[in-house]
Amino acid sequence: MCSNVVIRNVTILAPHDSPNTDGIDPDSSSNVCIEDCYISTGDDLIAIKSGWDEYGIAYGRPSSDITIRRITGSSPFAGFSVGSETSGGVENVLAEHLNFYSSGFGVHIKTNTGRGGFIRNITVSDVTLDNVRYGLRIAGDVGGHPGERYNHNALPIVDGLTIKNVQGQNIKEAGLLKGIPNSAFSRICLSNIKLHGSAPVRPWKCEAISGGALDVQPSPCTELTSTSGMSFCTNSL
Repeated sequence: MCSNVVIRNVTILAPHDSPNTDGIDPDSSSNVCIEDCYISTGDDLIAIKSGWDEYGIAYGRPSSDITIRRITGSSPFAGFSVGSETSGGVENVLAEHLNFYSSGFGVHIKTNTGRGGFIRNITVSDVTLDNVRYGLRIAGDVGGHPGERYNHNALPIVDGLTIKNVQGQNIKEAGLLKGIPNSAFSRICLSNIKLHGSAPVRPWKCEAISGGALDVQPSPCTELTSTSGMSFCTNSL
């Protein structure tokens, strides 16, 4: 619930086996800049959030207009993430010049049925990964609920995500892109992504998504080759 925040030249350290030790979490906040930080923790290094299920929906304050750049670090979870508590919405985010190593995920955008809200207009660019299990994960089945009173019909909207200029070595799996059957994730754009491993990188897995892909290795899944998706992807670059 903050606005006009600058976090710069900060080092955050926690053991990799320490639970719930996120580095920096802008939550229902706007006009935030996070730059030139080193973070090594036991959970997501940076996670943008906006409230949890019915509580976040009722409060209804998005996280918006957030810039993240020149972040280096390591985590058994994600270097950069959105969610999974995004019930107030997350929009207009630029994350660029990220360097993550010895981590679970490079980029993890996550939500769940019951969250409601939206994740839209997110751009992640110029990412270097080394020894990371998943290069990218965008998923609609992540995160628990604070109780049983949440609205099971509150489906999140995920639309307009651009991931570009990603170079990875020692990668195990390219990534998982899994939307929600009744609320497919749309306008997902992957561009200039090259993921390599000491063994063949396991291929992309996709479900309930649409969008486009340009110059992606390993080869993208067929869900990212539609004409409309390619148009969005070209215009977003």
